[in-house]
Amino acid sequence: MRFNPTSPFIQQLMQAIIQTEQGNLAQAEAILDKMYRQTDDDYEKFLLAYQFAKVTTDIFERVKWLSVSLESAQKIDDEDVKSAYVTLFRDLSEAYKALGNHDYEKKYLELAEVEPTTPTDQGPFYHGTKADLKVGDLLVPGGLSNYQDDLVMNHIYFTANLNGAGLAATLAKGTGKERVYKIVPTGELENDPNVTDKKFPGNLTRSYRSVQSLKIVAEIEDWQALSQQQKQEWQAKVKNNEGEIIN
Repeated sequence: MRFNPTSPFIQQLMQAIIQTEQGNLAQAEAILDKMYRQTDDDYEKFLLAYQFAKVTTDIFERVKWLSVSLESAQKIDDEDVKSAYVTLFRDLSEAYKALGNHDYEKKYLELAEVEPTTPTDQGPFYHGTKADLKVGDLLVPGGLSNYQDDLVMNHIYFTANLNGAGLAATLAKGTGKERVYKIVPTGELENDPNVTDKKFPGNLTRSYRSVQSLKIVAEIEDWQALSQQQKQEWQAKVKNNEGEIIN
């Protein structure tokens, strides 16, 4: 699993994203340029090039960086990047439309339309919580949100990202021990709309939800817990988050 929300790379990339969202494009570009020159990793190039495409105001540069992002992702071509393809294809189609290149506009639109619209991820899947549960127990929708008081959730959430499940355990309500369980969905799953195509293309965190139950098949003991400082930083982010939860 390549995406780690607590990794130094993602944390630094988030600084560029924040600068972009605040309209500080020169500062964002400086961060991205330094990071890009320091890496030869295809996954990092895929993410950096995508952000370069969002920062630039030059449509030719946008096409160039979207193409670099797509090419880097296709070198990897696994579940860590596949959900981004449809987003990259659509963005390239729109960019070529702006250039008046209707052949390439059509090409990338058709590629986007043949991409799967539902997750193809086969897991394994995990759920982070502070509840003390047993193998065979079922997790069901209807619990309170970890991120918004008094909001009853219509879905049960889970992830193929062990680090993400550990983060969810940290942020979960309650005072119990942080736990990560391996689970099996009993029904259909969908991409979590709260993270899909938000900061990053597609569903790179491999975060999902279901209206049907999740069956616990094991407790994971060897996941990496956050440091106390990381916990405080993430709890502060959640407390200050004013975004609407898609329920």
